[in-house]
Amino acid sequence: MALNTWLLFFVTSVGISLTPGPNGLLALTHGALHGGRRTLFTIAGGLIGFILVIALCMFGIGALVQSSITWLVVLKWVGGLYLAWLGIKLWFAPPVGVDLTGQIVAARSHVLFRQGFLTAATNPKCLLFFSALLPQFIDPDRSLAVQFAVVAVTYTVTEFVTECAIASAAAQVRPWLARVGRRFNQVCGGIFVAVGLALPLRSA
Repeated sequence: MALNTWLLFFVTSVGISLTPGPNGLLALTHGALHGGRRTLFTIAGGLIGFILVIALCMFGIGALVQSSITWLVVLKWVGGLYLAWLGIKLWFAPPVGVDLTGQIVAARSHVLFRQGFLTAATNPKCLLFFSALLPQFIDPDRSLAVQFAVVAVTYTVTEFVTECAIASAAAQVRPWLARVGRRFNQVCGGIFVAVGLALPLRSA
């Protein structure tokens, strides 16, 4: 993966990690219930789930691209439009709220790990999202395995840092989201729209 492509993916990855999603909300909830240290098991499970989803998407896309380079162009445009559509939905979405009332979550390490893993690995929206995002960064002339390693490491590092920060500061993050959640969604939605429209044009 070329350096400029990696830098663009890194910036995109940071933006994705900051966007409210199921695993981020789970880290926030578990951080409030169990503390940042125990939530590391939740985060670790989610990261492994993300790696499996990224592998499934990337090697599936790679096999399709090998049959015809036209598929990569099609996937880039379809994926870009899908990302823009997600951004528009996020723009109009209500503020994220986390209600801990009545929640009973087992604090055993393997249970927290399993919840994080299943939240990432079984979420069909996650599969669709990475299927839309990854074609924007695939170079058919370079090793797919190396590109997968770079993408997986970059995304998991940014996601790990973000979720650890969320879990550790859960008490402060929850009221902050309640106050500025709508504006935060609009900023993240705008980023998604910009990325969704700009990346296919950049590769055209």
